[in-house]
Amino acid sequence: MPSAGLVTRRLAQLSAVSALFALFTAQLIGALLPVVPLFVAATAAGAAFETYLQYRRPATLAQLNKIRLDVTVRQLLRDMLIMVALLRIDGMDPERGQAPLLIALGAFYSLHFLCQAIAVMVRRARSLPVVTRNIDASALNLSTAPPRILLRRPAHRLLAFAAPGTVGLLVTAVTAQARWGEIGLAVSVALMGAGTLYLARWLTGKKRARSDAEVLEWVDRWLAGYRPTVAMYFSGGTSSAYQANMWLSTLSRLERPLIVLRERFMVQRIDATDVPVICFPRVSALFALENSTLKMMLHPANSGRTSQVLRIPSIKHAFINHGESDKLSSCNPYAKAYDEVWVAGPAARERYALAEVGVEDKDVVEVGRPQLAPILPYAGPPTGAYTTVLYAPTWEGWDGNPGNTSVVLAGENIVRELLADPGVRLVYKPHPMTGSVDPRAGAANERIKAMIREAAARRSGPRPGPGAAAELARRTAELERLTSVSFRPGADELERMLLQGAPPGDREAGIERATAAWEAAYWASVPQGEHLIVTDARPAIFACFNAADLLISDVSSVVSDWLTSEKPYAVVNTSGMGEEAFRAAFPTVTAAVVLAPSAKGVRGLLESVRHPGKDRYAGPRSALKEHLLGPSDPPSLERFRSAAEALCARADERRERMAARLAAPGIPAPRGAGDD
Repeated sequence: MPSAGLVTRRLAQLSAVSALFALFTAQLIGALLPVVPLFVAATAAGAAFETYLQYRRPATLAQLNKIRLDVTVRQLLRDMLIMVALLRIDGMDPERGQAPLLIALGAFYSLHFLCQAIAVMVRRARSLPVVTRNIDASALNLSTAPPRILLRRPAHRLLAFAAPGTVGLLVTAVTAQARWGEIGLAVSVALMGAGTLYLARWLTGKKRARSDAEVLEWVDRWLAGYRPTVAMYFSGGTSSAYQANMWLSTLSRLERPLIVLRERFMVQRIDATDVPVICFPRVSALFALENSTLKMMLHPANSGRTSQVLRIPSIKHAFINHGESDKLSSCNPYAKAYDEVWVAGPAARERYALAEVGVEDKDVVEVGRPQLAPILPYAGPPTGAYTTVLYAPTWEGWDGNPGNTSVVLAGENIVRELLADPGVRLVYKPHPMTGSVDPRAGAANERIKAMIREAAARRSGPRPGPGAAAELARRTAELERLTSVSFRPGADELERMLLQGAPPGDREAGIERATAAWEAAYWASVPQGEHLIVTDARPAIFACFNAADLLISDVSSVVSDWLTSEKPYAVVNTSGMGEEAFRAAFPTVTAAVVLAPSAKGVRGLLESVRHPGKDRYAGPRSALKEHLLGPSDPPSLERFRSAAEALCARADERRERMAARLAAPGIPAPRGAGDD
């Protein structure tokens, strides 16, 4: 059943379209009768309303585009009705008055279509077979983009440039003097002609980018000069960039790293990093990597396009996942396509063995979770007036299993119990994809946020001084300066590539310091005990970990990561299984308090956090941490590097064998045999 918001939007769209048709009808009636005041008012109102919708409600007009009633047809209809009216208005000379107007109108639309054709050609010329970031690509003859109204907004261009002509024709209708229409149309023709000539400059000379063949040759030269060793390969949807971003700090510590993407939009979704980024939208361009020095690829997620890069025989592939949990998705059968599967600790190795999905034990490598280093260890029970509870449920998943997320069946009960305790400060951080599959999860998420906002409004307490807000603003500005690049609204891929060339200095170290300073300023600016809803990228989940005394979550990688701190935690059981079966099915739950959908155990859980003597799971948490994440010594990053070096060595050995085979007489060379 459609939501109330969706129904409201549809009614608003229907009303707007109906109003637009009503104005066309009034214009037609005013032209045929003729009734000049009605005609002029309807024409002016229709053009103004069309312009408003184009800028403020483009989705409404998109519905008309689906039935081929696009902006060009609508504007042409509006102009033709004007010409009909001029034929019927007394005092107009059809031969001397209308003929020049029709010629000028025809010239205007001819230039409009010519400008649109040139815009298509420019867009194609500025769409390269690769997109880069953190790479000096100035050799590709990059340039700034043409004005957006000329290149990518034909509707806005047509309405804006046609406005003088429309005004002139309406004045002609009122005065019966053709010269006003001629003047207005002359201005419109001049604007469209000048815009067309200006746009055509991007097809010639210094503003034209290199051809596809030249770009691919440049890619080969750049790869030969940079000599990458390890790459992270990522392909995904608009909301999946976090899966790659969590590995950036680890990747940057490897030898000559590279980030390989497949979707153009993803280039700007990757967080600030010094690692070179190169996107290959087409699989044919992707095979430039086959002749490079690249030895191995890390894969934080599976996707349909992953199979394409697995066809390059000279590169070894390791699946590192974007988090480990007891969910079935953490032991996907697709993993057997990789040379190795890198996991945190023994628990994941056992998980693959029990799942029997084709991943052999010899291909599983325990590397820990190097990105968990920022998580602080347990420092004892809460000492202040409030116990900070982080409720971080996962999303509903693709399979519709009610046990995936607690938001639908238990979320409101959990939040209600927590808010009922005056000594609790609640931090609610839902998964960013909550509600993307099941509308019930999205609706429950909104109700939970409403409950928290209402409780936060009722709570009063000491607030930080004005200096805290000023410090946060200063730290925010500093972090934004380091992590973001400002683009003008009309910037396209080539312009962004030009602005995002080789990064200046060691930017990542500066970002780490600025992030730590921002997090300290953020928590200092929050009133003591205030309930929080965290849905922005900052503060990140690990910063929330460090501020919390207790985690309540679902079966997800959040639980595994939290165990690094060895703080108390609870897992919500919405699977329908009994508690004993639930603990047996999900090893990450063995050191957790299990909450039923009713959330009746929340009060006892809070008591165990405030009074460690009542905490029955302190010892099991320490043992489970090592079982899930591996030993603390050697450090995870060191184990990760060792695993990378070992897999690179395997790639080298394979290349040596292929080179020896190539040198043998009479034996054809397999693919990848002649790579450097």
